[in-house]
Amino acid sequence: MAEHIFAESTHSAPSFVVVGAGNGGQAMAGFLAMRGFSVNLWNRSNRTIDRINELGGIQLEGHYSGFSIPNLVTDDMGEALDGARVIMVTVPASAHSAVARAMAKSLQDGQIVVLNPGRTGGAFAFKRDLEQAGCRAQVTLAEAGTFIYASRTKAPGRSHVYGVKNHVCVAALPATDTMDVLRAIRPAFPQFIPAESVLATSLDNIGALFHPAPTLLNAGRIENNETYDHYKTGISPAVANLIQKMDEERLAIAEALGTGARSVLEWLKDTYGVTGKDLYSAIQDNPAYDSITAPKTLDTRYIHEDVPFSLIPLIALGKIAGVATPVLRTVVSLADSMLGCDFRASGRGAEEMGIAGLDAGQVSRMALEGVR
Repeated sequence: MAEHIFAESTHSAPSFVVVGAGNGGQAMAGFLAMRGFSVNLWNRSNRTIDRINELGGIQLEGHYSGFSIPNLVTDDMGEALDGARVIMVTVPASAHSAVARAMAKSLQDGQIVVLNPGRTGGAFAFKRDLEQAGCRAQVTLAEAGTFIYASRTKAPGRSHVYGVKNHVCVAALPATDTMDVLRAIRPAFPQFIPAESVLATSLDNIGALFHPAPTLLNAGRIENNETYDHYKTGISPAVANLIQKMDEERLAIAEALGTGARSVLEWLKDTYGVTGKDLYSAIQDNPAYDSITAPKTLDTRYIHEDVPFSLIPLIALGKIAGVATPVLRTVVSLADSMLGCDFRASGRGAEEMGIAGLDAGQVSRMALEGVR
């Protein structure tokens, strides 16, 4: 049953800043304001910002229902960040580098930046981008393993939350700062739990498995303008078998890097409380996946975000760890061939993560200690 409430931010100084007013950002900002937290919402698109301000706030529907009023909705990054404690970055990973450059000179000592999610290697890459953009502030950087909501923006100022995850892993870079991050965000989001390091959150990136392969393997349906559910219909038993093969390679990389990782079935149980004799059955039994429609085009973040910023860095980590990744590479090759792209060239490789030339042990230490 949906929670019904009308609320607005109640403090002058923002407790949170949500960076990005897309599918996740509007849901998160609306929820925070609904709960009485002072929250600023930043977005680079004037059209979205102007519309939310015209409406006076954000209408939530689905799991949460009500109208909430953020403290500030703006396209001015400096104004948004000023005085905030926690900055929740909700833009796609393809925009992480641009956001890091945009906020580098406006960040203040003591602020916490959380990537929601980092995808694969997000914290490594964001740290490198901040440093290259001249950030001098002493900030804490962290990443979540996944986004807390299954949500979609129906229109600017209107967000539908289909489900809320029970547990979301988060880790700081360095790992010794993780508990400080949790103390700051858990009053609003008790679902966040500590992970061993940003390697664990990066390797817990289930979107790398659930997004690109089903989209590519349903390309005919998408290009014929068929409307269907991405998870419940698009992941057939055969597609689920492929995802499990991808998962085996992911788990092997995690083991070689000395970090824990849950299987995709364990992730579904921990995150949504669903079980099944196999992956296909577990997906079918997950009510949070009901009515989440497939992309309308192959030019979707399920490809243009999850291939270059999830699969490419995962393959790069596999190379460092000495783990063969033929199935993951096949999915990337399909994406390259079908979309006429070179995702290996444009993606987040070892250089972009700042780990080129390191061995597995050095990458693990970097995740724990925050320095090369």
